[in-house]
Amino acid sequence: MTDTPSLAAALALPFVQNALAIALLASVLCGVLGVFVVTKRVAFLGDGISHAAFGGLGVCAFLGVDPRLGAVVVAVLCALLLGALGNDRMRSHDALIGLLYAAGMAIGILFVHKTPGYVPNLMNYLFGNLLLASRADAWLTLALAGTVLLVVWVLRKGLLAAAFDETFAFVQGVPVRALFTLLLVLIALTVVLLIQVVGVILVVALLTIPPLAGRAVARTFGGMIGAAVVCSLAGTLGGLWLSYRFDLPTGPAIILAGIGVLALVTAAARVARRRA
Repeated sequence: MTDTPSLAAALALPFVQNALAIALLASVLCGVLGVFVVTKRVAFLGDGISHAAFGGLGVCAFLGVDPRLGAVVVAVLCALLLGALGNDRMRSHDALIGLLYAAGMAIGILFVHKTPGYVPNLMNYLFGNLLLASRADAWLTLALAGTVLLVVWVLRKGLLAAAFDETFAFVQGVPVRALFTLLLVLIALTVVLLIQVVGVILVVALLTIPPLAGRAVARTFGGMIGAAVVCSLAGTLGGLWLSYRFDLPTGPAIILAGIGVLALVTAAARVARRRA
């Protein structure tokens, strides 16, 4: 364990403030979109999109462009492609998702390897490094999170209908295919944001662990979202503290803290049900 400043002194550091701001926004996004991911059972899509986006990261690093730009482009294109298949057909195209997964990682690693001069640290992309985030990263995260949450709020009724019963929603005239594609695009944008928080490898965990905790204690969709946001905040901030205090990688620390929160919440919910 390394010597670290007190908590008050740490909170005064700009890089800690940036990390906390991004962690807060990412937690809200995970709580909101993660519930849709768990309800629609499309966590494997987030995994495929995140690994495919790594190809865009590598290409832009090779070209000397902000790697996140390439990640956004590739992630959104993958979301549109998978959305065009539809939810039912997409489940039978798991091989295509595996292809996107493998191709994205292979392309990203090759281009990073061929990048002239300074070679970016792959560990920062694979496992995240939130404590290296800049103020510009925080503002970019705010813009992206605000856009995603605004779209979800405006289209919440249609998204809820399509999430719980696609067939009934389609009969009622809800544009299920378009909303499902839009949901995938929102997941893709969130995935790119979370790459900075926990990296490519662990991004799906942050989209699934908080909603699972929320589902353990809530029975309504709104309650699940609220509980998921709280649990995501607890796991993310707890992981940040562990990372800063014990000099641990931020991504794995956040995920392990989230798993700890999930275990505690699930155990508490079971005890409460037995007493009831």
